[in-house]
Amino acid sequence: MPTSGTVQERLDKVLPSIRSAAALVDEQAAFPVEQVQALADSGLLGLILPTDIGGMGGGPSELVEALMGVAGACGTTSMVYLMHLAATAVTAAAPPGDDGDALLADLATGAQLGTLAFSEKGSRSHFWAPVSKAERTGSGSVTLGADKSWVTSANYADVYISSAMAPEGEGPTEANLYAVKRTSPGVVVQGAFDGIGLRGNDSAPVRLDVELTDGDRLGDEAGGFGLMMQVVLPWFSLGNSAVSLGLARSALQAAIDHVSGARLEHLDSSLADLPTIRAYLAKAWADLTAHEAMLRETARRVANPDDGTVLAVLSTKAGCNEAALRVTDTAMRVAGGAGFSKHLGIERFARDARAGFVMAPTSDALFDFAGRALCGMDLF
Repeated sequence: MPTSGTVQERLDKVLPSIRSAAALVDEQAAFPVEQVQALADSGLLGLILPTDIGGMGGGPSELVEALMGVAGACGTTSMVYLMHLAATAVTAAAPPGDDGDALLADLATGAQLGTLAFSEKGSRSHFWAPVSKAERTGSGSVTLGADKSWVTSANYADVYISSAMAPEGEGPTEANLYAVKRTSPGVVVQGAFDGIGLRGNDSAPVRLDVELTDGDRLGDEAGGFGLMMQVVLPWFSLGNSAVSLGLARSALQAAIDHVSGARLEHLDSSLADLPTIRAYLAKAWADLTAHEAMLRETARRVANPDDGTVLAVLSTKAGCNEAALRVTDTAMRVAGGAGFSKHLGIERFARDARAGFVMAPTSDALFDFAGRALCGMDLF
């Protein structure tokens, strides 16, 4: 039975164990099984699901705070957590017709771990544009053949929320989303993840050759593009931004702690006595704090959408991802050789932070979309 308490109280119980295992998760590129179970036991896997099915009833603001906290402890665990939350958000918005309530209850308690399987080699970081297509084989039955890329938790997730062009669709904007069980015949994980950061997140290619029914579909026929734009994009973007800033905040704090304690004995001073060091830290703190405020304001807008919400979402992910690069670079710079080594953990935060800006939509794509929005142009 999940524990009770506020989001922060539950985080306070699980973060010490997540933090203590983070270096080993990174070193061994190990999927954080025990850390995910701790999140499940705390009820945090059901963070944004309704209370009547075992969730916590949280919204965008709670998602941001939880993911910043987990990322500050372990980047790998935060990415697995983010993908589960993104899967729960879209499933809750349009539950599949077959056993949708049961699936949501399992996602809330952690009986099932969720993830997204959108990206494909043919459309790369344009996750909203599947090139695979579901083929109708009979009344209410379809087959789906797809090669999905970068599926987080590929070997560990119980359900993939996967995209494909609808059987009668004439382009990627006429898509369906399906709940696909990892244990379904025709699901094959191909290869393993070996990256510079987020090393244990088990992001791998997955081949799908599965038979599905209309009851496995989320929402209306050909309604998948709308779900990706209206649900997945804002919730994932908020979460991805929070992960970036959580990593950056921990890197900066580690750098502050190091320069405050490191001594120049022949000068009877610390590294923090150097004005250039203090200036670097102050600029990084201002950069990070401004983007944290931006993220929290965007979370408020996602909860209560207005005409500027889309622009805010696009700009926030791009801005926070880029800020994390700057802040972790500064942390590495001021810590010098100690930052380059592993004992401070700064280099791990810096490596993990490199993932955010290349995750779809990439920062470059987002700045283009934001510019389109500013100029009153269509995004697609």
